[in-house]
Amino acid sequence: MHDMDHRLLTALRDCGGDPRVAAAARALSFSGEHGAVWLAAGLTGAALDRERRTAWLRGTALTAVAHLVSMGVKQVVRRPRPGHVRPLVRTSGRHSFPSSHATSAAAAAVAFGALRPVGSHLVPPLAAVMCVSRMVVGVHYPSDVAAGAALGALTVYAGAPWMKGAHRDA
Repeated sequence: MHDMDHRLLTALRDCGGDPRVAAAARALSFSGEHGAVWLAAGLTGAALDRERRTAWLRGTALTAVAHLVSMGVKQVVRRPRPGHVRPLVRTSGRHSFPSSHATSAAAAAVAFGALRPVGSHLVPPLAAVMCVSRMVVGVHYPSDVAAGAALGALTVYAGAPWMKGAHRDA
């Protein structure tokens, strides 16, 4: 597994040799820092969709919780970031597992996808591209990203009854 993680990361990081790919991956990394793009999307949904405002806010809260859980797991696991590739971005921490960008992206895809807003078909591909970007910029192994995405999805699935209860609470 370790060898495959290294080889896949190296191949994806090599894609960042194209300046357009590198610029896009850097932009995604910046926008996904601490779940910012996903939290902004959720708050925008809450502002625009008054009928389901509480569900949007709860979905946004679940996305934030997933991100916080991933940060806690990082402190327990303490896996160092990849050292065999040159990163294209600076990171706010030294630990790699799980990818918090992938966690918040998957959480948002599940939470906001459940609300089926206009354009919701764009959220899963954007979340997937966000996940891949973390390898293209060279700061996460594929297993970090996969674990982060699973953690994000599981967090929202666990909170789904609370989020769906917002429809009844409104």
